[in-house]
Amino acid sequence: MNELKIETLQSEWIPALVALVNSAYRGDASKKGWTTEADIISGELRTDEKSIQQMLQEPGAVIFICRNDKTLFGTVYLKEEEGGLYLGMLSVSPEAQGLGIGKRLMHTAEVYAKEKYYKDIHMTVINIRHELIAWYERYGYKNTGETKPFHDDARFGVATQPIHFIVLKKMMER
Repeated sequence: MNELKIETLQSEWIPALVALVNSAYRGDASKKGWTTEADIISGELRTDEKSIQQMLQEPGAVIFICRNDKTLFGTVYLKEEEGGLYLGMLSVSPEAQGLGIGKRLMHTAEVYAKEKYYKDIHMTVINIRHELIAWYERYGYKNTGETKPFHDDARFGVATQPIHFIVLKKMMER
């Protein structure tokens, strides 16, 4: 793998980002990695170009990518929310999982949060994704006890079993 860099998403990388996110979470390709939602949520798509464009236009939002000169390997979405920073869409290519890219993106998110003086980073995780919840907990994220409903979306998948989100949070030290 050539030298990897983390930078903010530029528009020419949006098609690759959409392909990466979808391959990390949905369809048969996602089953090569441990982040798959394919057995929990039906459908092949988790996002599309229009959704990514909308995310980028939200006030206080940024998307970081991890790439080399030719290939996108990971991404994370951050958005200012309630004085903290919402973290979503942390995705690593199934072929590149286990190489530390997710850790690098989490570190980037935390450095960004501290530089911008956000009080915390919070996220939602599907309640039955125990291995993913445990991964975040190893990095200091704690279950707040708050839950949020999962809303089926015909474009981006329908739950194949009863699920909801739990909220995880990590306070940022000053």
